[in-house]
Amino acid sequence: MSAPTSPNLPRSDQSSVDLFGFEGAEELWQSWRDGLTPDPLLTVSEWADRHRFLSPRASAEPGRYRTDRTPYMRAIMDALSPSHPARRIVFMKAAQVGATEAGNNWIGYVIHHAPGPMLSVQPTVELAKRFSRQRIEPLIAESPALRERVKPARARDAGNTVLSKEFPAGLLVITGANSAVGLRSMPARYLFLDEVDAYPPSADEEGDPVALAEARTRTFSWRSKVFLASTPTIHGVSRIEREFEASDQRRFFVPCPHCQHRQWLRFERLRWEKGKPDTAHYQCEACDGAVEEHHKIEMLHAGDWRPTAEAADPGTIGFHLSALYSPVGWMSWAMIARMWEASLATDEAKRSFKNGVLGETWIETGEAPDWQRLYERREDWQIGTVPSGGLFLTAGADVQKDRIEVSVWAWGRGLTSWFVDHIVIDGGPEHAETWGQLSGLLDRTWPHAHGARLGLAKLGIDSGYESPAVYAWARSAGHAQVAPLKGVEGFNRAAPVVGPSFVDVTEAGRKLRRGARLWTVAVATFKSETYRHLRLMRPTDEEFAEGAQYPAGFVHLPRGLEAEWVKQLVAEQLVSVKTRRGFQRLEWQKLRERNEVLDCRVYARAAAWIAGADRWTDEKWRNLEDQVGPAPEGIVDVKPDASIAAGVLARAPVPGGKRRSDWLSGVDKGWLR
Repeated sequence: MSAPTSPNLPRSDQSSVDLFGFEGAEELWQSWRDGLTPDPLLTVSEWADRHRFLSPRASAEPGRYRTDRTPYMRAIMDALSPSHPARRIVFMKAAQVGATEAGNNWIGYVIHHAPGPMLSVQPTVELAKRFSRQRIEPLIAESPALRERVKPARARDAGNTVLSKEFPAGLLVITGANSAVGLRSMPARYLFLDEVDAYPPSADEEGDPVALAEARTRTFSWRSKVFLASTPTIHGVSRIEREFEASDQRRFFVPCPHCQHRQWLRFERLRWEKGKPDTAHYQCEACDGAVEEHHKIEMLHAGDWRPTAEAADPGTIGFHLSALYSPVGWMSWAMIARMWEASLATDEAKRSFKNGVLGETWIETGEAPDWQRLYERREDWQIGTVPSGGLFLTAGADVQKDRIEVSVWAWGRGLTSWFVDHIVIDGGPEHAETWGQLSGLLDRTWPHAHGARLGLAKLGIDSGYESPAVYAWARSAGHAQVAPLKGVEGFNRAAPVVGPSFVDVTEAGRKLRRGARLWTVAVATFKSETYRHLRLMRPTDEEFAEGAQYPAGFVHLPRGLEAEWVKQLVAEQLVSVKTRRGFQRLEWQKLRERNEVLDCRVYARAAAWIAGADRWTDEKWRNLEDQVGPAPEGIVDVKPDASIAAGVLARAPVPGGKRRSDWLSGVDKGWLR
C-alpha cells in the first residue's frame, strides 16, 4: 500500500533536484566545509611564529616574533601546548632571557587556539595592572588574530578591563599574589605564575599564594596547565628553586664547535684576562677549546634540553637557564665578565649577579659574626659624636614594657655607617614623661668632626608593643621625622620596606591621611644585610698607604662601646627550619636573651631606606657633603659650631607653588635657627 499523495501537488522527481542551484551556493558550501575542518594541531611556538607580533612599546626588537631568536624557548613553550603530557612546567632562569614573552605567547595561544579560563598572577596587584598595560594590551593590539577576539575596552559590554579580558569560550583574569580574593576568583584551566620568588609569603594572611592559585586548577584535573617562572632569590626560601629541584631538572646542552661534545654552560668555564672582560670566551669542558661569542648562534640552534634528575612528580618538568645562553646582540659573555668584576665590591652586588645573571640562588651566611673580633676592631672616636664620613643621622627606637631604647647611626656614601649614640629612656609607654623624653631627641643635635651639628633626619619606631601609644606619639610628632614600623618575617618581598599605610580612621571608618602612617619592614632582609656589612674586612695599613678605602657598607664602632652592647648587635643567627608541609625556610633565632641593639639597628636602617638613601643620586650625596663642610686641616679637636646645621634632607618642591616644610631633621622643631 503506497502512501497517499495530494492530488493538488505534482509528484516531484527527486533525482533531478539541484540543491545548489542558487547564487552563492558554492561559497556557502565552502564555508560549511571550512567549519568542519579541525584547527591545525599547532604548538605554542608554531602559533607564535605565525600570529605573534611584538610591539615597539614592549620589545627592543619589534615585529614578527621569531622563536629562532631564542631557540631554547621552543621546548618550554611547546610543553605549554595542550597536546604535551606535562601538567606543571617550572622555569628557573636569569633575567631577560625571554621567559615573560613565552608566557605571553601562551596567553595569545589560549585566546586564539585553545580557549578556556586562564589566571595570570603577578607579585602584586599594582604589578598586575602594569603587566596588563605594558604587555597584554600590546600583545592583543599588535596581533590581528587576537584583536578580532578581544573587543576594545571602549566598546559597550566589551568585557575588556585592565585585569579581565573576555574572549569567545574563555576569560583571562590578571591578579596579584597579595590578593587572596583575586586568587580564588574563578576556576582556571590555565595558570601562569610569573616571578613567584617575589610573591609574599601569604596572600592576605590566607596562605601561600602559589598553593591558593593552583587550587583553582583542580577541577580541570589532567587538562590543566601550570607555568611557574621566576628569577631565584635566596637559597632555602626560593620557591622556584624548590620547584625546580622537585622536577627532572632539564639543562640546555649545546655542542662545542670544535669537538662537538655536548655540555650545558657553566659560569666557571667562562675565561678572560683579569681586568679585560672583552677577552671573555668559553672553554670547552672536553677539549679545552676556546668558544667565541659568535659561535653561540650555531650552538643554540643545535642545542637540546636534557633531564638531569628524576622528578618527584612525573607530571612536572623543570628547566634552568642562565644568561650565558643569551642570543648574540643581547647579553654577551664580555658583558657578563664585566658585571662579575663589578659585583666583587659588595655581597649585595654578588647576590644580584647570581640571581639575575646566573639564575642561581644566593646562599645567605646566617652565622653570627664573632663579637670579640668586632669588639677588638673598635676605632678611636668618642661616643656621641659623628666621625668624618657620616653625612646624616637616623635612629631606631625599640619600645619595651619598662623602657624605650634608641640607637643613633650616621650614614655615608655606599651606606657605610657609624654608631653615634645609644639612649635608654626609663619608663613604659603608659607614661607621658617617657614620650616627652623621646620627643626631646627629635630636637637634639650631635657634633660632627668637621664642626657642624647634625639632627635626626628620620626616627623609625617599632609599633609591635603598645601600638596605640606609638601611633598617638607619632601622630603628634609628625610623619616628616617619625616613621612607625611594623616588622614582618620572610625574605620573599618585593621591597624591604613597604608603605606607608594610613592606620587612623574616622568614626565612619574612613582613613585619615593626616593621621599616623605605618611602614612594613622585612626585618630578615635588614638583619642579613647588617651581618654581611659586619663581616667586611678592614683594609690593612699597607693597603691604606696605597690609597685603599673602607669597603662600601662597612660598620664603624667607637672605642667606648661595652662588650654587652656588641654582643647584642650579633644576638641572632639565621637557621633553616622545616615547615609543617615539609619545606625548608630560613628563620632568625636568638642566641641570647637581649637583642635590643640589633633591633634598633634594623629600625635605624629602615629609617634610612624611608628617607631615600638607597636611591639617592651622586648630586644628593654631594649636597650633604657640602653641608658638613671639609675636614679642618691641622686641627685635632674641632669645636662644634651650633650655628652650622648639617644632615638636612630637602624634599622635592610641592607642585602648584604651595609651600611646606622642607626639612626632615627638626628644622620645624626649632633647633635650626
